[in-house]
Amino acid sequence: MTRRGPSTDQIHHPFRAPDGWDAVPVPVAKASTVLFKNTAELHRPRARDGISYRYGLPGTPTTYTLAARIATLEHASHCVLTPSGVSAITLVSLSFLKPGDEVLLPDNVYGQNRHLANGLLARLGITHRFYDPLDVPAFEAMLSARTKLVWLEATGSITLEFPDLIGLLQACRARGVLTALDNTWGAGLAFNAFEVAPAVAPGLGADISMQALTKFPSGGADLLMGAVCTRDVALHRELVATHEYLGYGVGQNDVEAVLRGLPSIALRYRAQDAAARELAQWMAARPEVARVLYPALPDSPGHVHWRAVSPEAGGCLFSAVFRPGFDARRVDAFVDALTCFGIGYSWAGPMSLAVPYDLSRSRSLGLPWTAEEGARWCVSRSGSRRSRTCARTWRRRSTC
Repeated sequence: MTRRGPSTDQIHHPFRAPDGWDAVPVPVAKASTVLFKNTAELHRPRARDGISYRYGLPGTPTTYTLAARIATLEHASHCVLTPSGVSAITLVSLSFLKPGDEVLLPDNVYGQNRHLANGLLARLGITHRFYDPLDVPAFEAMLSARTKLVWLEATGSITLEFPDLIGLLQACRARGVLTALDNTWGAGLAFNAFEVAPAVAPGLGADISMQALTKFPSGGADLLMGAVCTRDVALHRELVATHEYLGYGVGQNDVEAVLRGLPSIALRYRAQDAAARELAQWMAARPEVARVLYPALPDSPGHVHWRAVSPEAGGCLFSAVFRPGFDARRVDAFVDALTCFGIGYSWAGPMSLAVPYDLSRSRSLGLPWTAEEGARWCVSRSGSRRSRTCARTWRRRSTC
């Protein structure tokens, strides 16, 4: 028998760990190459179910475990993971839109979704229009035979209007139009994306729910990941097929980090919700501020729709609209003076953040307040648990 070298001995070592091991953490399975028992198994057609093994890119036991847990969080049956929230949005649009189709997006849609529609989708011959998420009759009038997908967002980006989800979903269902909800704000906790108001409209919900796992599920501000969930197996198979075309994959250590964060997601959501409420109410009393945009506040756009769908969860985000006369320089000075807030994008991590916005370039249908009421400048904030203790610092230093 030919003696094998030490490298060969290591690669083909016969030891296999015995069965019976179990622990709280999910084992991390890293792989590009997946081994088959024999050539018959290699040649066997692989089911398009999104949970079989052929190569490491589609998934490993670790990623499929996370997908199953996110599906449970979202009250769904199926889930696919993507490298970011933006890639999850792209997956949905490319799975269900083709040249000649139209997609409708809320005017307060996440900026990267707007960018996708204006850029790549337009180059592919897919048209788009923006709608007012609070005006259902106008939205219904926009639906046509070419409308194949409607994006919903609850709450809307930056201005945080809570849409009339019930009315919008009913209009889409009556016309047979596919609906996709960006549920990053709700995270599967604020409301059930697939049954948004069971007491009012049983069985009414979105066809697809996506969220950026970068936010609440991770909670660490240290990774990028997205998820797309559905209850419909046919929709799931379309998503899996496009997922393979795009070559989406997620890092196993990032998957491990999300799995580690999931058990505390409900506790973190409630704590950040409480912090944001306290800060939003304090900010609303500031003389420099025209209004605070936060779904749980009675004068926030869409408050009545928020009460119909998610009356307990206000979320960790709010925006403050400054009164006329406060220009970019003064708003920036306000943000720079904050001591317990970082300046940066994203939210739901361990640090509170603040970002100034000029919304004049990111809205097509105007702003949800009048020029007399407030300037176009606002500051969007996310409140962490720690920020609840910083109100005195705000009062002392956060002046314009």
